[in-house]
This record gives sequence, C-alpha cells and structure tokens, in this order.
Amino acid sequence: MDSQRSKIKIGLFGFGTVGKGIYEVLRKSKNAHAEIVGICVRDISKPRPGDVDKALFTDRPADILENPEIDLIVEVIDKAEPAFGIVKAALERGIPVVSGNKAMLAAHLPELIELQRRHDTALLYDASSCGSIPVIRNLEEYYDNDLLLEVKGILNGSSNFILSRVFDHGENYADALRRAQELGFAESDPSFDIEGYDSLFKLVIITVHALGVYVSPKDVFTYGISHIHDSDIRYAREKRVKIKLVAQVVKIGEDRFTMFVMPEFVGPSKYIYSVDDEYNGVVIRGECYDRQFMFGKGAGSLPTASSLLSDIMARQHNYRYGYKKMAYLTLPEYTTDVTLRVYVRYTTTNVPHVLRFSHIYEQFVSDESNYIIGDIKLSELIAKRPALDAPDLFLANIPLFFADKD
Repeated sequence: MDSQRSKIKIGLFGFGTVGKGIYEVLRKSKNAHAEIVGICVRDISKPRPGDVDKALFTDRPADILENPEIDLIVEVIDKAEPAFGIVKAALERGIPVVSGNKAMLAAHLPELIELQRRHDTALLYDASSCGSIPVIRNLEEYYDNDLLLEVKGILNGSSNFILSRVFDHGENYADALRRAQELGFAESDPSFDIEGYDSLFKLVIITVHALGVYVSPKDVFTYGISHIHDSDIRYAREKRVKIKLVAQVVKIGEDRFTMFVMPEFVGPSKYIYSVDDEYNGVVIRGECYDRQFMFGKGAGSLPTASSLLSDIMARQHNYRYGYKKMAYLTLPEYTTDVTLRVYVRYTTTNVPHVLRFSHIYEQFVSDESNYIIGDIKLSELIAKRPALDAPDLFLANIPLFFADKD
C-alpha cells in the first residue's frame, strides 16, 4: 500500500460495540488518514445511529470484497466461522485485513499465516489480545529472540472485573457477575469469559508470537471461575491472596514449554495482584531482562477500537508480522508432562479417587466443604477434565514456575 495516499479506504465488517467504536475513533483521529467507505452487517434494517450515513451499509459481503476502491478490510463481527470466511476471501484477493476476532484466529491461525505468505498480503490483529495493550507487536519486534521464558497474565477484563468486585469490594460472586452484565463487561451468557475460553484463545495467539509454535485450543487445559464458592474466597482471604483468572505459557528447560488457563492464588508481591476491574496485565519474562509488565484496559468499545486504529495506521507503512520465531531452526515442543500444585475444593465429588496426586501437602474435611492441596500432572488434569465440571468442585493453581524469582 502506498504510504503517500491521502486516505486508506476501509471496508468494515460488523457494526456492533467494537464496530461503532472504530467508526467513532476514526472520526476523532486527525492523523488516521483513513475513512470507512462501506459497512457490511447481518441485518441492514436494524436502526443505526443518526450520524452514520445509511448509504454505507450493505448486507452483501461481495459489495465490500469486490469494491476496487477498498484498500483494507476491518473485521469485527462476533462469529468465528463467518469471520474466517471473510478474512480468507480478502487475503485471497490480496486485500490486507485488520481483525479483532480471537476465536477465529485461535482456530485458524496456521492457515491464515499460509494465506498471507501465498498471496503476499497482511493480517494484523493486535486488538485480538488484551484490548489496548500492544502485546502482539511487542512480542514480534522487541522480543524477537529465543531468550523469552514466560508470558503470563490476566487476559480477560470481564472475569477480572467480577473477581475485583469480590475481593476488593466484598460483593458475592452472583452480585458481581450481575453488576458486570449491567455495565456491559459481561454478556447475558457470560460463559465465554468466565469459563476461560476468551483467555485461552488469546493465549494461543500470544504463544505463536512468543515462541513461534501453534497449539490448538482443544489441547490446552482451561478452567474458569464459574464454580467459585464463598469457602474458596474465604480461604484466599485467610492466606492474604486474591484469586485471579490467569493464562500462562512458560518454557520448561531449553526445548519444551507448557501452557494453561486457570484460576490462581496471587500474592501481593506479584504484578498482577493489583490489576483490577476490567483491566488486563501481562508479565513477560526473559533470561536477560527478568520481568517486564504491560497494563491497560482489556475490555470496552474504545480501548479495542484504539488498538484496531493502531493496526490500521501500521498498514500505512506496509507493516506486517514477520512470524520470525517460526523460522528458528529449533522450536520448543509443547508438553503437558509437567507437575502443578493445585487447590481442589469439593463437597460430594470423591476427588481423592478421581484425581491422582503425586503428593498431597494438605487435606481438610468439614461439613461445609473439603479441600486438597497437592501436586498433580497437567496431563492428569486434561485427562480428567470432564470430572472437573462437577458443580461442587473448584480448582485453583498455586504457582510454582519462577516462584523463587519474584
């Protein structure tokens, strides 16, 4: 794309919360040098804001994809497979794309990387991971070497808002979830956020840029916060820690790495302990630079739109991801043969019978609830994942990796 052109002509797919946000951000930015010339939506009869030109709207994707005036596609629809169809069609036509659809990217990233190479075009998606925090581009450009050891953090603003209301404001979980829904931080069906899937998809994308390896979401252990109970909250407070939903990818020695998403007991000395409300926080650890911390809003229309705008402006200078780490001669191998230390609270489920612990450090039994703290293989948690969905059971990680270096 010629960086001297007066304006980038954008075809926008989706006009929900984020689509409206990018429309507003482009109107407010004096230096964006970009304008939306077409908007494709599912329901063209739906009422739109009065200050948006109705002539921009269409319900036919071809009106956007086949428009020779359009230089860039911005895709912000809420469904993964239709989004993939749009992005694939655009890349096959040689049209660069900016997307924020983490579910689509996590499912199809290897094919999308190949499409970019085959058709010599670009797909940018910083907005897909952590909202306003530029994680992807930093991993691509600043951490473009094999010294990176770990990326860990709070990647979902909705679940973090809920847990912040619980631990910082004394609300119970149900009231905190209801408040998050009222404020628009959580959907009427909040499972995508509170079950950890949003964090999982972001972690899959981050891992490609952190270590150069793609791991399918189905192969990653993921456990959310929907079964948290007053007894878990009380236990955490007694230990002077908070429970956070944490995603982590970490190298195990020189040639292996592991990754997972689950609640974690986080102490006051950790950077992410103070990441509250709808904010995200990411810790990047390396061999020579110890820890670096990135913090910012991870949810909301305008924070996400600002990240999309950054990608739009990057395309003015023909920026694209190099996927440099994927070209390394020796890439680490994904493994689940690692030992974690976990807290498992239960009432009726026979956890000592269901889960095989290699060592139990603490076991508590009472009329209200029971818990076990012990060491267990990540592969065992994956194998027994269906049993962990029992409504009387809650699982949390007690961090072991780099525990002596924080």
